[in-house]
Amino acid sequence: MVISDTYKKLIVNIVSLLLIVLFVYAAISKLLDYETFTLQIAQSPFLGAYAGIVVWLVPSLEIIISLLLITSWCRNLGLYASYTLMVIFTAYISIILNFSDFIPCSCGGIIEKLNWTQHLIFNIVFIVLAVTAILLSGNWTNKMKLLLLAILTIIGVGLLTLVFAFSEKKIFRNEAFQRKYIPNALEYIGNYELGSKNFYIAGFKKNIIYLGNYQNPLYLKTLTTHLGASEDFPVSISDMELPYRRVRILVEPPYFFVGDGTVPVIFRGNLKDWDASVFSYDEAHFKQFEISDSTRVGLTTISSTTSSTTLGLLTKSSLEDSLIYNDGILIKQMDGIFDTDGLLLWNGEHRLFLYIYFYRNSYEVTDENLNYKFSGKTIDTISKAVLDIAHYRTDDKFKKGGNSILVNRYSATFGDYLYINSDRLGRYEDKTALDSAAIIDVYNIMDNTYKFSFYLGHQPHKKLDGMRIDKNYFVALVDGRIWIYKLKPEYFNSGSNTTHTGQYQE
Repeated sequence: MVISDTYKKLIVNIVSLLLIVLFVYAAISKLLDYETFTLQIAQSPFLGAYAGIVVWLVPSLEIIISLLLITSWCRNLGLYASYTLMVIFTAYISIILNFSDFIPCSCGGIIEKLNWTQHLIFNIVFIVLAVTAILLSGNWTNKMKLLLLAILTIIGVGLLTLVFAFSEKKIFRNEAFQRKYIPNALEYIGNYELGSKNFYIAGFKKNIIYLGNYQNPLYLKTLTTHLGASEDFPVSISDMELPYRRVRILVEPPYFFVGDGTVPVIFRGNLKDWDASVFSYDEAHFKQFEISDSTRVGLTTISSTTSSTTLGLLTKSSLEDSLIYNDGILIKQMDGIFDTDGLLLWNGEHRLFLYIYFYRNSYEVTDENLNYKFSGKTIDTISKAVLDIAHYRTDDKFKKGGNSILVNRYSATFGDYLYINSDRLGRYEDKTALDSAAIIDVYNIMDNTYKFSFYLGHQPHKKLDGMRIDKNYFVALVDGRIWIYKLKPEYFNSGSNTTHTGQYQE
């Protein structure tokens, strides 16, 4: 079908108008809320170092391109510039989604309200519109136009990739430590596709993996380590009317616990009927809870005395009901909230609580009554948290940015060992190994030493979402897929009791 020159001009004018509206609106939104835009760019994991330039460069380019599109004799240049800028924006989103745990949006206005799938579609639509207008305008042949578009794509993506590469090297590499790798520490058993990325590991014992679901909080799936048929269970609780926001399930057979934290309530039930009644109500809000046994639950919460993260122990039994705190375990370095953020674990074999800091190379160990025993060190050299914290005046909130350095990502414990997943690269390590594997560092909590590290293989270009160990089985969750391994006995003392683990949440 041949399009007349009149229709070609009309299409080009409509596309140009849409691009002008987009860029002018985005630029004005950024400038009107300049402080927030500056904070968002400063907290970007890849652009933070260039924030002073980017915060002026991006809205300036959007305004300049809009002016080019308004002027008929500069419109072709404006269309090519629009295409290039939208390609860069789209490439930035793709890199952030695939290579960063922190995903900021600094687009401005209502565009920030889009989720990331909608955002990508939105950008692609405008890229297609720009390409259409370019092909319908100008005097060059379409072959020449497409060649120029390809060159501009390579330039835009290439510049952004260079920025990403330099930023990534700064954040993820640390030449100050060297790991000792065991090449065959695990025996691969198999993997199982769960069909959704919303699952988390709620428990693991006696070859049964218990899986909770973020989107269906009162739903539990079980799977055996032999990858037999899975079973689904609806979980019921005695009070459905409270304003729950963050329900999580933990399983310690023969019991399971349901907790929220934003609502100060914990339920306990039996696996026989999956029916839970109130275990504790209105005693403490909490960030995490961790089962010690059927009558005792460890908590992380904010201390009313110190206004910092602290550890608590909730006991409910026929002989004793108590809630105690120990504000002396976690060590405050800065604000006491972000810098002490971490993960609470329970080691049933030795009846110890472990708290692993996310942003520094250390962990704390207490006995079952929260009495301090010792502090341990991981092999990374970041002893003081490196945090990127900004205050957003519009909603009066402090938020953590992408330039914070995450030292210890996920953790698990069983028997004598503490297992820590870290994305931080040591001396001589090749980042390409992380394309289809996670690094696991192993520590002996009995003699407080680093033992060795190993790679945990999984599907390409995905990241570990959680892990648990029971005796000689190692279970990992990666992007909605369960991976099952056996720990080789020549490297591990498996032990014979309970294990609990947790997982990192932003």
